[in-house]
Amino acid sequence: MALILTDEQVMLKDAVDGFLGEHAPIKHLRQLRDSHDADGLSRTLWQQFGEMGFAGVLIDEEHGGSGLGAVEAGVIAESLGRTLPPSPFFGSAVLSASILQNAGSDAQKFWLSKIAAGEAIVSLAVDEGAKHAPHRIETRAERSGNGFKLNGAKALVLDGHVADALIVAAQTDEGLSLFLVDPKTDGINIERTVMVDAHNAARITLKDVEVDADALIGEVGSGQPVLDRALSLGRACAAAGLNGAGDQAFAITLDYLKTRQQFGKLIGEFQALQHRAAHLYTELELAKAATLGALQAIDEGKETAGLSASVAKAKAGRVAELAVQEGVQMHGGVGMTDEFDIGLYMKRVRVLNETLGDSHFHAEQLARARNY
Repeated sequence: MALILTDEQVMLKDAVDGFLGEHAPIKHLRQLRDSHDADGLSRTLWQQFGEMGFAGVLIDEEHGGSGLGAVEAGVIAESLGRTLPPSPFFGSAVLSASILQNAGSDAQKFWLSKIAAGEAIVSLAVDEGAKHAPHRIETRAERSGNGFKLNGAKALVLDGHVADALIVAAQTDEGLSLFLVDPKTDGINIERTVMVDAHNAARITLKDVEVDADALIGEVGSGQPVLDRALSLGRACAAAGLNGAGDQAFAITLDYLKTRQQFGKLIGEFQALQHRAAHLYTELELAKAATLGALQAIDEGKETAGLSASVAKAKAGRVAELAVQEGVQMHGGVGMTDEFDIGLYMKRVRVLNETLGDSHFHAEQLARARNY
C-alpha cells in the first residue's frame, strides 16, 4: 500500500487540524497549566471531540463510533501533537477502546458508547515503574469468592486521576488477565502526577481490591495478546503524536529563521542553518513514512505489525527529539524561555518518548525478535 493518505483521510486531517486550531490552540495548554486546573484537561473539549466523531474513531458504529481504523486514529494523534492539548484521546479512545472493542463483554462495551460520545474517560493501568515494562507486571489477582482480589501498584496511568473506569493488567495463576475496575472501589488510592509537559498521569495502588467475576475482560489468563495488540496500536499512535510535535516545532523554527535578523541578515540566510533545516525535513518525512506504514500494517492485521510499530516509535522519537533540540538551538537563548512555544514541544516530546517505550526499549524489541 502506498505510504500516502487517502482523500478521505486527508479530509479527516483537515477537519481535526481546523477543530483543534480553533478550540485548542497552544494557549489552551497554557491556560490549563497556569490556572492549576484540578483536572488538568477540559471535559468540554472531550465532549466536543465526541460530537465531532473523533473520540469514537476506532469504535464500531453499533456503539456510536465511526468504525474507522488505525490510520485515522494516527491522523488525529498527529494533529493533537501539533497543538498539545491535554486530551484523553490516547488513553481512552486508543488504548482502552482497543481492549474493550476486541475482548470486552456486551456489558463492558457499554463504555465504548460513553467514550465515543466524549462522556467518559477510561484509563489503562499497565506499567509499574519509571520505565515502560509490560513484561514485568507484578500486580496480582487472586481468586476470592465469586470474583478476584487485586493487589499491586501502577505508575504513569494516563489521565488516571479523572478516570471513570480503569482497565488493570494483573497476573493470575493462568497468566496475564485484564480487569475493568471502578476507581471508587474500596482499596484503590489514586495520586495525580502532573508531568513535565503539563499533561497528566496517576500513580495507583490497589490493596485487597475486591471485584466481581464480570470485571474480567475476556478469559482468565487471556490478556496478553489483547494487551499486546492495544500497545502496538498505542505505540504507532504515539509515534504519530511525536511526528505532529516534531513537525510543528520545525514549522515554528522555520518561521523564526525567516524573521530573526543578526548581523544585518535574516538568520535563515545562513547556509549552515539551511543545511540543518534540510536534514531535519528529510528525517521528519522518513518518520512519517515509518509511522504510516505501521498504522497500515495494523489495519491489515499483519503479523509484523507490532515490530513495525516499534520501528515507527523509535524513529519518530529520535526525529522529534532532533526537531525540538534544533528548534531550541536555532532560537538561541530565548528558546529556553517559557515565552516561546518551542520549549513546550520539547517537553511534550520528552514525555511521548517515554510513553509506551523509548527508542532503546523498541530497539531491544527488534533485536529480540531477530534472535540477537
